[in-house]
Amino acid sequence: MTQSTRVLRLRIKDKHSSWLRERAREVNAVWNYCNELSIKVFERQRRFLSGFDFWPFLKGVTRGDCALELPVQTGQEVAEQYARRRRQHRKIRLAGRKSAGARRSLGWIPFKVRTIRYRGRQVYFAGRWLSLWDSYGLADFEPRAGSINQDARGRWYLNVGVRKDRVVPKSAPLDVLAGKVPSLGIDLGLKQLASFSDPRVPAVPARRFYRDLEPALASAQRAHKTARVRAIHARIANRRRDGLHKLSTQLVKGYGAIFVGNVNAGHLARTTMAKSVLDAGWSTFRTMLQYKRDDAGLWFDEVEESFTTRTCSACDSRTGPSGRQGLGIREWRCVACGSIHDRDTNAAQNILAAGHRRLAAGILSL
Repeated sequence: MTQSTRVLRLRIKDKHSSWLRERAREVNAVWNYCNELSIKVFERQRRFLSGFDFWPFLKGVTRGDCALELPVQTGQEVAEQYARRRRQHRKIRLAGRKSAGARRSLGWIPFKVRTIRYRGRQVYFAGRWLSLWDSYGLADFEPRAGSINQDARGRWYLNVGVRKDRVVPKSAPLDVLAGKVPSLGIDLGLKQLASFSDPRVPAVPARRFYRDLEPALASAQRAHKTARVRAIHARIANRRRDGLHKLSTQLVKGYGAIFVGNVNAGHLARTTMAKSVLDAGWSTFRTMLQYKRDDAGLWFDEVEESFTTRTCSACDSRTGPSGRQGLGIREWRCVACGSIHDRDTNAAQNILAAGHRRLAAGILSL
């Protein structure tokens, strides 16, 4: 039996919103203090403070007339997060966190494991019990570090890491290659969100979540109804996430090995296809498949998808349609072997074959 870590997201009831906003302002004050202190130390000593180096300067945040209600451990966590972000972005100064104004920062309150405890659908933090909509049954888990975050509509969520026992063993590579474990190749697209190498599984058409609500969104933006705009954006994101969750869970339950093409969503999002690419949610879908593999014990890998559309899955000849003029050809015949292919299904079968080759190469390297 092994253990995996996951993050549970539970909504906090709205009656605590004003109190949480105050704590978020205090977090912003600690962040901005660390930012200014880091700059001064760099100017004088030409060195950067680590997360631990900030700790002595934060001992007084819970004392005196201007004391904060945040636990001192939360102040330390903010300092550590600041130091990590500065190293990540390689900057001397990071952007300050704002608590007011049109471009204010959304609420964020990190916490360490020893600063919270759970009891009866409530979590205790900073001297206050916060009521939750606990749909996961948090009492069945061992809470770890996490954060309290605010979304664009002002709703607050508890994001807490938990450990979960994983009793499902991962399938052996030899079983996958021998066909004892059902395998699936997935080709991602814009017209069809996902096409599969298994001909028994119908392709999943791409849903137009953003475009369906685009007229209502444009109307709310013209009327300067910011709350309505945020609600529409949240609805679009929730619908997209719900559809991807259902699809990824269905695939994880049905197959022991899943391989998907590594289409570059970030690059395509900078082209004229940006709306369709972002609406499809390719990166989110692959991320869901990746973290659900731990619980299901399946093989998952992203493989190179170059030329999978042009290559015949029957004889490996590169005789398929190419170029922009070939994008409209959805079915083609291989001139080398005479096989007739559906464009997307053929690509998914080639992705599956590439995944099997990577598994075989890994076995040989051992």
